[in-house]
Amino acid sequence: MPPAIDSTVKKDSQYDLAIAKLAHKTHHFAFELGRDFFAQFEQNLVQDGTLHADVTLDKTDRLITLDFHITGTVRLICDRSLDEFDQPLDIREQLLVRFGDREVELDDNVLQITPETQTLPIAQHLFDYIGLALPMKKLHPRFQNEPDENPDADSKLIFTTRQPGDDDDDDEAGDPRWAALRNLN
Repeated sequence: MPPAIDSTVKKDSQYDLAIAKLAHKTHHFAFELGRDFFAQFEQNLVQDGTLHADVTLDKTDRLITLDFHITGTVRLICDRSLDEFDQPLDIREQLLVRFGDREVELDDNVLQITPETQTLPIAQHLFDYIGLALPMKKLHPRFQNEPDENPDADSKLIFTTRQPGDDDDDDEAGDPRWAALRNLN
């Protein structure tokens, strides 16, 4: 059974959509995401940023489709120099919300809510989309165009082991201790 919807964000009605009052048509919402937004979350990933989120909500009898477009910059700390820098982001995501008998998260981008649900909190989704768009290796722009120290790292053999039964006697000629260890069996 999928887990129930659990939000780690503090309750803030600014990022809750009042879906019960909305007519069955397309609606547009805009949110400004900055230091106050990121302060709601117990995390060290992003502390500050200047982002704009456009949310298009299309409501029908059976489904709510939310299209997110988040643009702007977040303030990150470089993994190499520990200098702060602004990372530009341009994110497009979609969230499907269907109606059912209980509230559960069916998939990363599919939620099920009850027809009696009055509001849909989207702050956690906004934060998750931003977090997923961040690069794994956070490098200041002055380091991003530097050539890699080892450009052939993917093709270079770093470690190897020999399989039992290999007939290569190079180890015995180079170090007689290997021959003594092989005789322990």
